[in-house]
Amino acid sequence: MIFKPKFISFDCYGTLINFEMGPTAKVLFNDRVPADRMPAFLDSFRAYRLDEVLGDWKPFFDVVENAIRRACKAHGVECLASDALALYEAVPTWQPHPNVVEVLEAIAPHVPLVILSNSMVDLIPHSVAHLKAPFHAVYTAEAARAYKPRMQAFEYMFDQLGCGPGQMMHVSSSFRYDLMTASDLGFMAKAFIDRGHEPTSIEYGVSRLTDVRQLPALLGL
Repeated sequence: MIFKPKFISFDCYGTLINFEMGPTAKVLFNDRVPADRMPAFLDSFRAYRLDEVLGDWKPFFDVVENAIRRACKAHGVECLASDALALYEAVPTWQPHPNVVEVLEAIAPHVPLVILSNSMVDLIPHSVAHLKAPFHAVYTAEAARAYKPRMQAFEYMFDQLGCGPGQMMHVSSSFRYDLMTASDLGFMAKAFIDRGHEPTSIEYGVSRLTDVRQLPALLGL
């Protein structure tokens, strides 16, 4: 099926930019967490990050700091004051997934590109610069005063664009943060880029892509 959205919105970290929070934490805690316990430790860190964004907005640094502290407590691991800063400061260095830049550049002349990211106003420009493509708009959780998966984040985007979900496509590699909410809100189309870090759930009416280079075909490009 070919879609003709007025805008196409993207999640940034994990979808466009290779989200390396887990690998960064693995290196940081390599001398404190035994190898056989590392997967469970990283799973806890990931789960606590999700839990941290479900309430009232707080700076992303606080999300990371609280999540790593809670993971350390749960696993009996020493948490240093410098851990959260090391994790946070790594974010601007992360690079796009393969083929992302080329795909965005191919779509941009035909459909305006938008980012809706669980990021900060002063943090996201570094990642957008890595993506190179011309974005119509970039919105952050800080500006929306809410993180995805909360609907408030998406509603902020709709208000800024003057466009409802029925005229938009949303693209993400995450059901938990993006596509479940996008389904509830009634997006015209939803594309799931399967990067292997979340299970597939076609019941949410997504187009499952195993390669980002399949995205332009959904737009008839």
